[in-house]
Amino acid sequence: MCCVDRLSSQHVLVDCETERSSTIRNPLIEVISINFDSINNNPMTFKIGVDTGGTYTDAVLYSDIDGVIATAKSLTTPHDLSLGIGGALSQLPLSAHAPIEIVSVSTTLATNAVVEERGAPICTLLPGYSAAQVNKSGLSEVLRNDPVILLKGGHNAGGFELCQLDAEGAERAIRKHANEVSAFAISSMFGVRNPAHELALKALVKSICDKPITCGHELSASLNAPRRALTAALNARLTPFIKSLVDAVLDRLDALKIDAPLMMVKGDGSLVSVDTVLERPVDTVLSGPAASVVGACFLSGQQDALVADMGGTTTDIAIITNGIPETRVDGALVGDWHPMVETLSVYSIGLGGDSEIRFSGGEGIGIGPRRVVPTCLLADQYPDVMPVLLAQEKMGSSPRLLRFAIKLYNDPVVVNSLEGLELDVWKQLDSGKPIVVEDLSAGSSAAARALARLVRKGLAIYSGFTPTDAAHVLGTSSHWNRDAAVIAARIWARQMRHRYGFGKWQDGDENGPAETVMQRMNELICEALVRTGVRELDGKQKAPADELVRFLSNVLGYEGNKIFSVSFNDKYPLIAVGAPAQVFFPEAAIKLSMELNVPENAGVAGAVGSVASKVVQRSRLTVTQPSQGIFRVYTTDGPKDFGVLSDALGHAEKLARENAEVLAHRAGAQSCEVFVETYQNKVDHDIDGSVFFEATVCATATGVPGSGV
Repeated sequence: MCCVDRLSSQHVLVDCETERSSTIRNPLIEVISINFDSINNNPMTFKIGVDTGGTYTDAVLYSDIDGVIATAKSLTTPHDLSLGIGGALSQLPLSAHAPIEIVSVSTTLATNAVVEERGAPICTLLPGYSAAQVNKSGLSEVLRNDPVILLKGGHNAGGFELCQLDAEGAERAIRKHANEVSAFAISSMFGVRNPAHELALKALVKSICDKPITCGHELSASLNAPRRALTAALNARLTPFIKSLVDAVLDRLDALKIDAPLMMVKGDGSLVSVDTVLERPVDTVLSGPAASVVGACFLSGQQDALVADMGGTTTDIAIITNGIPETRVDGALVGDWHPMVETLSVYSIGLGGDSEIRFSGGEGIGIGPRRVVPTCLLADQYPDVMPVLLAQEKMGSSPRLLRFAIKLYNDPVVVNSLEGLELDVWKQLDSGKPIVVEDLSAGSSAAARALARLVRKGLAIYSGFTPTDAAHVLGTSSHWNRDAAVIAARIWARQMRHRYGFGKWQDGDENGPAETVMQRMNELICEALVRTGVRELDGKQKAPADELVRFLSNVLGYEGNKIFSVSFNDKYPLIAVGAPAQVFFPEAAIKLSMELNVPENAGVAGAVGSVASKVVQRSRLTVTQPSQGIFRVYTTDGPKDFGVLSDALGHAEKLARENAEVLAHRAGAQSCEVFVETYQNKVDHDIDGSVFFEATVCATATGVPGSGV
């Protein structure tokens, strides 16, 4: 038998439309009471913030006058996001007398998908690209077996056509893959200088199928064809994730009869309407971390700080100076990838409470980047797992012990492509019962391999021993089933000793392994904080050498050296937010001699940040001098030439201002202010005078979201 029975009825997620008070057992809810009867004659309106993470979905009820009114948590349910979202929303003390002004959402779904290298299957169309550029972009690593189609076409740096677009070849490729993929990505050589071929392919895809389409020129105005292609591909891969989230929120708002504009937080910390974000889901990479940074600033009141947000999958670190988080036009590193999207300057690594703990050679144990379901959580939600764990504790050291599998996502395109053993295993997962991997492997090694493929496709997730389990063993966390965590620690320790020769713990010892894991978490958190500081030195986000990071992590805060001392700037305290903040950051702060601030409501900082943000939209245009006396403005309608620089700059400013204002209103701003900055690359020479090379005109429109969304 390779499945365990479904959890008992008192643990089942209930329909939020009929029961608003008991979503999950131990919902970890805190509600601050408020007398809604007194609001009848009060003009106060409220906002709802929702943050959907890999483990928890948080919700807050907020007013501009009183701040946070109530908070709630519910488990995220990736296979049906509406359950977890409804579970959190239904716990808020909503009333017909409390008008909701907006609902704002932040999420780590996009960040987690990039870090864990998950995503929907897509087809990428690349006019004018070479095979070498595709290899340089990293597309092969991101897309693996997804089709990448190289086509004749593209433009040169001046925005003029290099060769005619191969429309016939494109049509054959689109028709061939339309039913196999969830979305299309299009990036043409120098598409930012002339998007004609991208727009032609977009129209062609629309004429053949109704799949979502991403064009590179719509995401960034910067040159760098390989990175732009990667960004377009990531955007396309994330579209189904974000659409499922938006649909789930809208479904729950409708069930709760909440009629309010729906906004989402972008990676730069600003708000945007859901209609806009569905066109550019890659903008939500770092949405959750950005919202947490904004929330941390709001909750702590700190003007200068290092903010660290830990969730179940990632730890995200940002620097705040003068109350403003740093931003990067060229995007932030997310795991190993560097999408070309403007974001807060956040360093995001695959280290969280639910990270998989594994053997890592000379380092002993590694933690992350893959997320697994903590054994203590699995047993809490599926009580019939416990007898299986007790039996496995008496077994040997098979690598498949502790491994259960449950359904994660339900992408129709991927599911419809399943056949044979993969389809059989999926049906077992779809029954709602965890699969015991040891039993499945014993019955059929081919079935176990089919399950592994479903995990790689993002349809399923394994369970395992995690830092959350270690915290339960040591009593620093108590949300879930401690008995299951204890068994998991013992089984994991035996696997490490017998299979890898690592560890000297005695059989039956759960504290020793748990303490080792917590020590390793402390080391990795310290290294992440140090790495953020070192990366700040060069301003280019280059990854510093591991040896340097480890050295500094060991000497920071150490007072025994007589010659020199190394420390963090004491004007920048560590603000830790996220559900596990109080569990994992205190020891790191002590080791690094940093002041630690875990503000009230730190566990729902992302949800708070989502309602404390505002709409910000930017439009950038480039002006060059391709030849003496010719000044060229690159627009969406193609290049436009002028004989006088001031005329070219004036035209670029006018277009950028108009476009930024349109984007802001489309993104949900009720009204907005626009300011324009021009960055010129020129040389002032004593003999030749001023020599102009290039200029970037950037218009920024800001405003607050309103009922006109």
